[in-house]
Amino acid sequence: MSPTTEHTPTTRPPRTTEQAETTFGIGGAAESTDMVLNIGPQHPSTHGVLRLRLVLDGERIERAEPVIGYMHRGAEKLFEARDYRQIVMLANRHDWLSAFSNELGVVLAVERMLGMEVPERAVWTRTLLAELNRVLNHLMFLGSYPLELGGITPVFHAFREREELQNVMEEVSGGRMHYMFNRVGGLKEDLPAGWTGRARGAVAAVRSRMDVYDRLVLGNEIFRGRTRGVGVLSAEAVHAYGVSGPIARASGVDFDLRRDEPYLAYGELGDVLKVVTRQDGDCLARFECLLEQTHNALDLADACLDRVADLPQGPVNQRLPKVLKAPEGHTYAWTENPLGINGYYLVSKGEKTPYRLKLRSASYNNIQALAELLPGTLVADMVAILGSLFFVVGDIDK
Repeated sequence: MSPTTEHTPTTRPPRTTEQAETTFGIGGAAESTDMVLNIGPQHPSTHGVLRLRLVLDGERIERAEPVIGYMHRGAEKLFEARDYRQIVMLANRHDWLSAFSNELGVVLAVERMLGMEVPERAVWTRTLLAELNRVLNHLMFLGSYPLELGGITPVFHAFREREELQNVMEEVSGGRMHYMFNRVGGLKEDLPAGWTGRARGAVAAVRSRMDVYDRLVLGNEIFRGRTRGVGVLSAEAVHAYGVSGPIARASGVDFDLRRDEPYLAYGELGDVLKVVTRQDGDCLARFECLLEQTHNALDLADACLDRVADLPQGPVNQRLPKVLKAPEGHTYAWTENPLGINGYYLVSKGEKTPYRLKLRSASYNNIQALAELLPGTLVADMVAILGSLFFVVGDIDK
């Protein structure tokens, strides 16, 4: 183009008050109509068959309603038609990542009704396996949460470490996910010969590689940018909704049944047990609590292995009558499951089946906090907040 060639300027002329503005692509009723967006019930970010009904104002969430029940199988009603040996099978499935811990709640409730003392060897072995199960649960979320935010590598590390522990859990119980190793009065059988040595090796192998989450995940500026200050849950909301476990402790609620109402052998592990808390209450704090609690569960497993090795050989269960009946009455047994407080309210009429067995699962209460957490946040942060609640949908629907 020559210097003398005239051309039309590309700059926009100044705005005048007479100019009209037109918005395209929204619709005539945009100013008075909210958008309703359904996430799920089949969606990769919902940890199962969960539906979220979101009311949006542009990219911001105004209201959020968790819609549950798609996986409901009526376990509490089925408890009433099974005897006290059979209900263990129903109880260990609602949180499929915490099967051993689920079993504990129901057998502890029945043993309390019977006034039954469990052999010391069974008490310590139960504590050991509960902590190994806790690590298995937490590793799944330590790997899957970064995956939901776009980081694919950590989940491969998580499954490698899980395999180390899955192998020893499968060897001792015969089950890979649903262990069915607890019995009313103790355990199914004693530990296999040489198993404690193999378990100790698996714990050491997992511990030696746990720093990958500190470096690869917590050290990642994108992960921290997506989680710091996002989805802040206050301590008041924790109490209002009955939130428990690592999610509650990430909001500064310093409560852990293993320390505050000891069961199994936790009363003797006070020098090893560490209740991990944070004050920020955001997604990052919840992940940090989960990670640090995993480290502590490995320490507790080592302490239990030391104690089991020192115990003399002896029984791991009590002899039970052919027909087991709990006396008439009621009791409540609760445990600190990996995802939070798990409780069983057992009512007996003196028969071989429970008259009523009400399950209080951790995820059911925890997921209600979404109604508090999501309003006011961006849709882009929804997956980060949802994943940081570390829930299992079967644990919600029961």
